[in-house]
Amino acid sequence: MNHGMRLSMFNEFSRLKLLSIAETRFASVVCLLKQFVEVKSALQQMVISDKWSIYKEARDDSPTPTAQIVKDLILNDVWWDKVDYILRITTPIYEMIRMTDTDTPCLHLVYEMWDSMIGKVKKVIYRYEGKQEDEESDLYSVIYDILIARWTKGNNPLHCLAHYYALL
Repeated sequence: MNHGMRLSMFNEFSRLKLLSIAETRFASVVCLLKQFVEVKSALQQMVISDKWSIYKEARDDSPTPTAQIVKDLILNDVWWDKVDYILRITTPIYEMIRMTDTDTPCLHLVYEMWDSMIGKVKKVIYRYEGKQEDEESDLYSVIYDILIARWTKGNNPLHCLAHYYALL
C-alpha cells in the first residue's frame, strides 16, 4: 500500500488533516505532536478497521510488518501518555516562542516570560515525577541546563538595556 492509499484511508476516518510540516526546529515537532493528539481517535479507528487489516507491508530492515508496528503504537495508551507528557513539558516553551514571534515590541518582556516558562516546566516535571521542590529531578536538570545554555547564548547587554529601560 503506498502513501496515497494510507492517506485516503485516514481521510475516511478524520475530518482533520495531518499537517505537512517541514522539519525546522523545536516548534515543528510540537505542532506535529499536537496534531497527532487531535486526530488520535481517527487514527485509532483507522488501525482497527478492516481496510487496515489487509495492509501487510513489511519493512525492509525488520521481519515485523510495518502496519502491525503502527497499529500497536496507535493503540498503546502508554505511548499516548508519553505524548501528552511531552506536550505538557514543551507547551510553556512553545507559548513563549509564540509570544515573542511577533512584530510588536516585546524584548522587555522576555526576562519575565523566561523565568515564568522555566517555572512552569519545572512544575509539570515535578508533578509528574511526584517530587517536592527541594528534591532533585534528573529530567528537569537536563532540560534546565539546555534552557539556561540557550538563554546564555542569546542574552547580551543590549537585551539587558532594553529590559532596564522598560522598567523605568
